[in-house]
Amino acid sequence: MRVLVVEDEEELADAIARGLRLHAIAVDVVHDGQEALEMAAYVDYDVVVLDRDLPEVHGDDVCRELTAGEEPGRILMLTAAGQIRDRVDGLSIGADDYLTKPFAFAELVARIRTLARRSPRSAPSALERAGIRLDPARRTVTRDGREVTLNRKEFDVLSVLLRADGNLVTSAELRRSVWDEYADAGTGVLRVTITSLRRKLGVPQVIDNVPGKGYRF
Repeated sequence: MRVLVVEDEEELADAIARGLRLHAIAVDVVHDGQEALEMAAYVDYDVVVLDRDLPEVHGDDVCRELTAGEEPGRILMLTAAGQIRDRVDGLSIGADDYLTKPFAFAELVARIRTLARRSPRSAPSALERAGIRLDPARRTVTRDGREVTLNRKEFDVLSVLLRADGNLVTSAELRRSVWDEYADAGTGVLRVTITSLRRKLGVPQVIDNVPGKGYRF
């Protein structure tokens, strides 16, 4: 599961992120609405924990734009405004759930897990290229009908490369899309993941390395 925390109170945002990571949840953190939209443009988050009163772009506008996307993640609106009217307004613009501050951290985790388990608004289509079929919903991969067992990072890297449809994906874009921003995902980690992925997919090789730039399928 990957979560984006959008909260302008930096201490609170960092506390939420630390707590979620202890529950094996990958977390990215931003502190204003514009950053949230930029991050969500290239990372598919399962859940966005969204403060309503944000600088740059208001949380309501962030919510509207995120839910207008083709495959939006679930949105948990987190705010100090706890009146019934506030909750109704938040849900009416597209939020999936609403939690008021202060809150019990255990409840936040439970709500995030519940949102992540819900069926996606639109089931992602299987990706197929060069005899390789990746099913995002079942998280399965086959090559010419043979099942290929991948770990989570290998699966996610392959998914990003397949979605690029033969176009170059830079190393920075791969790290940004697959790894938590606080994880140690330098070029060495990415290279090891690509090497393992190539080995498991077998021959002929289908992932090309463009030296100094990135990879393409």
